[in-house]
Amino acid sequence: MRLRQTWTWTLMVMLVLLDFITDVWMLPAPSAVAMESVDMTHTLTWRPLQTPCNTTVLYSVQFQGEFELMVLNGSWVDALDCQKIPHKHCDLTFDLGSDSDYNIRVRAQCGSELSSWSELSPTFNRRHTVLTEPKVTVTVVGDVLQVSLDKLPLTAVAHVTVWRKDNEQQAAVYTVPAEQMVLQLPDLQEGAEYCVTAQTVLHTQQRSSSTEAHCVSITGTAPGPDVVWKTPTTVTATVLLMAGLLFAVFWSIVHCRPDQCQTYFQKEQLPHSLEHVQEHVQDVLMSPLETEHCEQIHIVPSDKD
Repeated sequence: MRLRQTWTWTLMVMLVLLDFITDVWMLPAPSAVAMESVDMTHTLTWRPLQTPCNTTVLYSVQFQGEFELMVLNGSWVDALDCQKIPHKHCDLTFDLGSDSDYNIRVRAQCGSELSSWSELSPTFNRRHTVLTEPKVTVTVVGDVLQVSLDKLPLTAVAHVTVWRKDNEQQAAVYTVPAEQMVLQLPDLQEGAEYCVTAQTVLHTQQRSSSTEAHCVSITGTAPGPDVVWKTPTTVTATVLLMAGLLFAVFWSIVHCRPDQCQTYFQKEQLPHSLEHVQEHVQDVLMSPLETEHCEQIHIVPSDKD
């Protein structure tokens, strides 16, 4: 019994010493691991190691989502752009591609020496991203109101609210996808003032706060008095000019005398080098056909017949 207790105490002392030696000699794990997610851009950060290293300290990041946890038996996946990097941050925007909870961990490396993994706590879900207001620019061209948007996440849309300033109860809401970025509203009332606000909305219905109202006046597109008559006058003058040109050409063809037409439409002379060829061809064509000579042949019957 006493021997068993002695072995038990010896084993406990060895485990404590081994744990102490491991803590002394192993590279410490990164600390203060945190996730910063704004407008669906997810960046993992950590505090750099304070332990002296005779070379650059490198960091590697892995993640584990619901698929890896449930289907791949709890395996971890390397973040491809964050393996042995000298930075103290890692962009995981394209790695965390679903709305599931993710376990994320990071470890340090100094030469051939590795630290243990340091995990993010709690887990991260991209639905927790912080949405900021979109940047809005409102311009007017005639009676067209144009709303330009910026800073929209690729997976988000913008809800743009437009109303006439003296009738806010009749506000209209338009959905603008991230790839469009521009909303145009034509045929608005000239002289009226319209206001615009916008907010970012995710497919999960998470919303940013709304922007401040941007109000502009519609200048209208009524043409000036000179434009009213210039357009039909230009069209009429063009039609009359073309009709006059066609009439002049037709009259010239009908009333053209043969001698005048021959003057205007002369044959182009052949090159001097081809004139003798033309003369030879004419002589051949005009020469009479030679008469075929025929002779009569007398057949003398033989004695046998």
